[in-house]
Amino acid sequence: MNSYDVAIIGSGPGGYVAAIRCAQLGLKTALIEKYSTLGGTCLNVGCIPSKALLDSSHHYEDAVKHFEEHGIDIPGDIKVNLKQMIARKQSVVDTTTGGIDFLMKKNKIDVYQGLGSFKDATHILIKGEEETEIEAKNTIIATGSKPSNLPFITIDKERIITSTEALKLKEIPKHLIVIGGGVIGLELGQVYKRLGADVSVIEYMDRIIPTMDSGLSKELNKVLKKQKFKINASHKVKSVERVGDEVIVKADNKKGEEVEFKGDYCLVSVGRRPYTDGLNAEAAGVTLNDRGQIDVNENLQTSAKNIYAIGDVIKGAMLAHKAEEEGVFVAETLAGQKPHIDYNLIPGVVYTWPEVASVGKTEEQLKEAGVAYKTGQFPMRALGRSRASMDLDGFVKVLADKTTDEVLGVHMVGARAADLIAEAVVAMEYRASAEDISRMSHAHPTFAEAIKEAALAATGDRALHV
Repeated sequence: MNSYDVAIIGSGPGGYVAAIRCAQLGLKTALIEKYSTLGGTCLNVGCIPSKALLDSSHHYEDAVKHFEEHGIDIPGDIKVNLKQMIARKQSVVDTTTGGIDFLMKKNKIDVYQGLGSFKDATHILIKGEEETEIEAKNTIIATGSKPSNLPFITIDKERIITSTEALKLKEIPKHLIVIGGGVIGLELGQVYKRLGADVSVIEYMDRIIPTMDSGLSKELNKVLKKQKFKINASHKVKSVERVGDEVIVKADNKKGEEVEFKGDYCLVSVGRRPYTDGLNAEAAGVTLNDRGQIDVNENLQTSAKNIYAIGDVIKGAMLAHKAEEEGVFVAETLAGQKPHIDYNLIPGVVYTWPEVASVGKTEEQLKEAGVAYKTGQFPMRALGRSRASMDLDGFVKVLADKTTDEVLGVHMVGARAADLIAEAVVAMEYRASAEDISRMSHAHPTFAEAIKEAALAATGDRALHV
């Protein structure tokens, strides 16, 4: 029987990064993955393939709507080759997952293919083509999450689908009904809207992206409506039925009236749930809470002292980069180091166009906590760079402590917001004030100038270009 210092169950961003860091720190490491490719949801059916399709569809939309204005004339009709678009997406996935294979070999990590389940706290059975048993002094559970569903919806994976199926459709929907106005639903909805589908979004809460700052929600709602999305907030779905090639969704609006939606595809994107199926956690003394999450302490230690859990399977935002930070945290803890994670500084991003990004406290959270704050906001359309690229929608908002001027939150909608948010994370990690940001030179012309201008606005209505 092979013995290891650390075994990691699950090879998503949390799991494979934890494995690499453990190996770097001199720990003998095993990685267990039940699927044939490494990378988990993110690399195979999540972050990476969805961004590939978002980029491809964005290029198509630019060709159809904007090339002529840029002085680019293309003879003949511009057509979508969905088969090639999906194939390119898959090649991106294959290259990326292959890169994880390389990293495992480079770091001398033993990879086991099969379902990992606990025999006890130090022994793991791996059921693949044949059954293997390994021994591990410590184990990191990184089994991730699966798409959630509503109890009355039957996912047939043909017309009533999850995000997994939406990444490999063989035709462009005529009318895609999206249940859930969160990140996944809006991103995939935008892919198919650009390619020619009508898209109706049905959201239970009173606004889309309900966990983010309400200002971002309001701005994105305005932008998507301009793109001809049909947004239906405060709607409670009560039935989803397939009749032949048609899907009929019935919902109650905020007045309690029944509304019916008919489309040829229905994407169910109502969040994700922790995945622990087949783990046999109880055999190792690992307890789960009533939400199916694994309980952990501040060191990400489960109720079994030698077993840790990270990523989507524990509390907190279900984000790949959160899982990565937690993977590194556990590896360094096992090696006797003193790492830290500030969960307030884990950024959130929606990869629609314009992109949406956020870090720190929202205005709603600051009001609820009774924190006195000031706001500085700057519109993207006031930037020369935005006019040059025709990306005029959005804004940057900086929230700062009214007394100390420390930045408490940064929220933005706009081109490249997913990349720009890193500046806010760095500033807040070092407890910068709004004035600190406002006094740093930002290259011109760039989208990043909006952050400086919003910080200037927060220090006392000093924005220069509005």
